[in-house]
Amino acid sequence: MHDLKYLAAYSIPAAAILGLYLKGNWVFFTPVFAFVMIPIFELLLPVKTENLSAKEVSIKLKNPLFDVLLYINLPLVFGIVGWFLWSLTWFEYSAAELFGLTISVGIAVGGNGINVAHELGHRKTRFEKTLAKILLIPALYMHFYVEHNYGHHLNAATAEDPASAQYNQTVYSFWFTSMFRQYRSAWKIQLDLLKRAKRSFFSIQNDMLYYTLIQLLYLGIIAYFFGLFAVTIAIGIGVTSAILLETINYIEHYGLSRNKTKSGRYERVSEVHSWNSNHLMGRIILYELTRHSDHHFKSTKKYQTLDYHDVSPQMPFGYPTSMLISLIPPLWFSIMNKRIPVEMKPIS
Repeated sequence: MHDLKYLAAYSIPAAAILGLYLKGNWVFFTPVFAFVMIPIFELLLPVKTENLSAKEVSIKLKNPLFDVLLYINLPLVFGIVGWFLWSLTWFEYSAAELFGLTISVGIAVGGNGINVAHELGHRKTRFEKTLAKILLIPALYMHFYVEHNYGHHLNAATAEDPASAQYNQTVYSFWFTSMFRQYRSAWKIQLDLLKRAKRSFFSIQNDMLYYTLIQLLYLGIIAYFFGLFAVTIAIGIGVTSAILLETINYIEHYGLSRNKTKSGRYERVSEVHSWNSNHLMGRIILYELTRHSDHHFKSTKKYQTLDYHDVSPQMPFGYPTSMLISLIPPLWFSIMNKRIPVEMKPIS
């Protein structure tokens, strides 16, 4: 029964479904739940630092429940997006309802689409990697698969990494720099891979090319069945989910940096180059993403087996609460700057 705690990760899509069904003021329930109620739960619930024993890890790795819980998110996410876009053809929403539902569905796509795609994208099977790519479609963020796996995990906590926020950089600045630099980086990585394999730009191995075509096809299907207005809503959903992702990226590595060795290369990524949070609610809702230090230390580990490391820099709050605080830069800097290891701070 203890393993069923991860069912709580479905609470955000459930909140979005509630808004779609009840409409009216309920369309704003998802952001209220995600960024008001969950932070309150995080403050009330205990911080869990315990790690699993070797025997427990073995048992959990053999239990298919943890994988099935991830797979269910694919029909769930597409069902919510499809329901909303379909409803545009027969229900007359107010401007406030359209805004609220676009934000709500975008949060569901970010939390249960991109986040789950991130987990599955690190798996070894083609089936799970394919699920990861499909889950990125409604976010219009398929390039994330290339940049994250071949760029971010190599360059994390360095100036070369678009997804690592620099010391005293605001989250608003980061949204723009990370989004544009990650997309450019994904293309650079892809072209380098093609060059090494001696393949042409139009090769079937050009993932970035067919990601672009798939996303255009996705928008084309929406236009055909639901109209052009639905396309603008779909783009709004994608932008919302992307902002959610980039806000998470912002807090995951803010201000942390890797030193260069005598050879001129960066030191190896370790447990000290990502912010960790053991706040229980955030851990469950985000499938243990908040144990990000261990994820970067061993990126192939499944979410249910991630560990806490004493040496990892600790966030004073859970990820949802920290995301909210990051929107107020002076408050964020006053809380987080003093927690950054001295040796990682830029020389003033």
